Amino acid sequence: MEKEKQILFAGFGGQGVLSMGQFLTHAAMEVGKNVSWVPSYGAEMRGGTANCLVTIADDEISSPLTEHPLMAVIMNRPSLDKFEDKIQPNGTVVLNSSLVDRKPVREDLTVLEVPVNELAEEIGNPRGANMILLGAYLEKTALVETQQVLGFFEEIFKGKKQAVIDKNKEAFLVGVAYAKKEWL
Repeated sequence: MEKEKQILFAGFGGQGVLSMGQFLTHAAMEVGKNVSWVPSYGAEMRGGTANCLVTIADDEISSPLTEHPLMAVIMNRPSLDKFEDKIQPNGTVVLNSSLVDRKPVREDLTVLEVPVNELAEEIGNPRGANMILLGAYLEKTALVETQQVLGFFEEIFKGKKQAVIDKNKEAFLVGVAYAKKEWL
């Protein structure tokens, strides 16, 4: 792994954007990485804008903030419009193609599209869209090995009912399977 990787998660409030960032932060911490999680959201919660920046490093993190993340996980079109120009040259963007109706204009980006809303509906878990996107993202980037992540669900979702944990794990695995099938 390079010295530091910054990953931006962005979407509407209520889409689980901050949860994706927290999940990745916990998973990376569990495997011994240094991490930071910096949330940002508009004045209105559900339906407003929400994003967070996760920094993962093997060594000490120099700054938890950056204007130019290496990667972005985008849940909706307004977030792509807002953040596309900020992603580092030759960076990666992972899109919820269910709600992002255009491809990035920049040609230097690696673009991965996942129809997360449709996949979530197929498994009867519309609230699992964020975990599907996170599963696909982690399978593709290997920032944290997906097999290791599966062991952290109980810890990360501590206090939640087992059924909620199981539904989130199922959604995560749908994303992992999608990435394996679509992005060889």
